[in-house]
Amino acid sequence: MRGPTRREFLSTSTAGFAVPQVSAPVRAQAAGRPKNILFLLSDQHKPGALGLLGDPHARTANLDALAQSGLRFEQAYCANPVCTPSRASLLTGLYTHNHRTWNNAVPWPFEIKTLAHHFSRAGYISALIGKMHFVDAQTHGFDYRLDFNDWFQYLGPKSKLYAEELSRANSGSGQPQIDDLWRDFGDPWIGVRELDDRQGSVHMGRASKIPERDHFESFVARETVRFLKRFGKQHPFFLISSYLKPHDPFMPPEGFARMFSASSVQLPGTYGKVDLNKVPREIRNRIELDRGNPEIKDPDLAGQRIAMYYGNVAHLDHCLGQVLEALRALDLEKDTVVLYSSDHGEMLGEHGLWHKFVFYEPSVGVPLIFRVPGLTQGGAVCRTPVSQVSLFATLLELCGLSVPSGLDGDSLLPLLRDPGRRTDAPVYAEFALRTPNARYMIRRGEWKYSFYVNDMPELYNLRQDPLEMNNLALEPEHRTRAEELKADILAWYRPPELMG
Repeated sequence: MRGPTRREFLSTSTAGFAVPQVSAPVRAQAAGRPKNILFLLSDQHKPGALGLLGDPHARTANLDALAQSGLRFEQAYCANPVCTPSRASLLTGLYTHNHRTWNNAVPWPFEIKTLAHHFSRAGYISALIGKMHFVDAQTHGFDYRLDFNDWFQYLGPKSKLYAEELSRANSGSGQPQIDDLWRDFGDPWIGVRELDDRQGSVHMGRASKIPERDHFESFVARETVRFLKRFGKQHPFFLISSYLKPHDPFMPPEGFARMFSASSVQLPGTYGKVDLNKVPREIRNRIELDRGNPEIKDPDLAGQRIAMYYGNVAHLDHCLGQVLEALRALDLEKDTVVLYSSDHGEMLGEHGLWHKFVFYEPSVGVPLIFRVPGLTQGGAVCRTPVSQVSLFATLLELCGLSVPSGLDGDSLLPLLRDPGRRTDAPVYAEFALRTPNARYMIRRGEWKYSFYVNDMPELYNLRQDPLEMNNLALEPEHRTRAEELKADILAWYRPPELMG
């Protein structure tokens, strides 16, 4: 579907707010109250890091149970494998080139309205508890909001422990939550933190010195339960409960860190196996030197990082379980759509890469689980590739609310009703727009093609090569397919670097 121009989107979004839609969900569900939405959102959860998928290190009993009581999308993708642009796509239903939040330092445009605006105008209480990386002080339509700054208030003097775990300013991890707050006078923790021996900006991973009950995830879960107790029976709600883990710092509470050790995990099978002559220069550079973790070339330290990532995953799952149990205990399950996803994945050593930023499956792929009362069948799996830009239309439609025109993603409701339904609709992703490193991805059927504005392209057949180790883009027998997929990308969006 073609994305709207700025003028088209502004005209449709403004028109959609001219008349409040309060009566729409009531008419749509005359027999009962409107459905609630509980969106459980994590940060940097590798799509395969679930126990039910056979990952031997993933302690995810609560997420596994959610998937077994609902529907899991096996091939779901974020719109941009980095935090702020991805989250903007989640809440606006637009790809990056349309919502214009180019990177983690660009505020979301005020005039583009979010899911929170739509639900609030329909009579819902819209709430955001946890991380969203808004970059500035806009609330983007949420009626109720708690975030990192509220957690720091709760921590009080223990905030120093977290400042030391980060070691330096890191808005992606919430300190500062808004970059501008430290821009005038610099980082106030300089000279106050006790520094460790890390070589780069990110620690390899260790047990946290912060007590478990004081971790951000514990805080978000606790405040989410408080919200459900206070408002769950009084108002229909659209609630995003948003967690930092398993994102850096890879410092789980001590009890969860003890579950894993470097000696108990294995490096991925693709680690050290990539033919550096057949991948883009950008990928080669990242493999040869990870600036965030220079010491990660040591396999033992790489194992430590993997172990502590899974400690983070286990703690996240524990906290999600508290929220899901509260939903059941408060008798809200039958009225509440539960959705779990993450803003992007984590390479975690696959291909010798770490963090996100790339279009390989562990980075651009995300877990995506729905439980819709009366609709989803327990343990169902949909294998059709889908994009998170479709969540905007999906959640509105599930609650009987009108869906505005000009979105980049169609509703997933047909797939929720019939998980076996197949479609050839392409899925796209973008990264580093308006820079020399800009790149774009298309997934169509079993093929994935990545177009780099100034670098080598990539083409993989995911059925024959699920680990994406054999780049076919430059092979003569695949040249026609590569050119066709490149043309599809440029018809969808032509980067300004190619204009003229």
